[in-house]
Amino acid sequence: MVPPFLPVSSALPLAFALLLAAAGQLRAQDCCDVAGPFRPGEAYADEPATCETIGGWAERAPQIDARITLSVRGALSAVEFDGVLAYLVMCAEPGMQVMCVTYSTNDMQPGDVVLFAGGYARIGEKQVMLDPCLASGE
Repeated sequence: MVPPFLPVSSALPLAFALLLAAAGQLRAQDCCDVAGPFRPGEAYADEPATCETIGGWAERAPQIDARITLSVRGALSAVEFDGVLAYLVMCAEPGMQVMCVTYSTNDMQPGDVVLFAGGYARIGEKQVMLDPCLASGE
């Protein structure tokens, strides 16, 4: 029922907005384990994955048709810059590796412990790419 002080023409956009908000909440709940490193959209997880846990999390990555962000913390194994993009690789082979595609190395070096958060894509059996990605030092 529409409150008497709200014209019907004003209530429709409000009702539509409320439905969209509820659908977004359901999608967020369907997306990601609250204890996991994945979040809908561009949110950061409270507890990032690590080099030790990323393989298991990648196997259980949410299967949704929307952007999800993965947060992961670990030591850099490679740092490359092609003049335009920086490619930061976390975790050592033979385990799962995570590549962060960003715009600057920010003077990060292999061995530095950093936090990545970015758009998740599984690109190989043992490779995950985050693009775009933010990388920050400890």
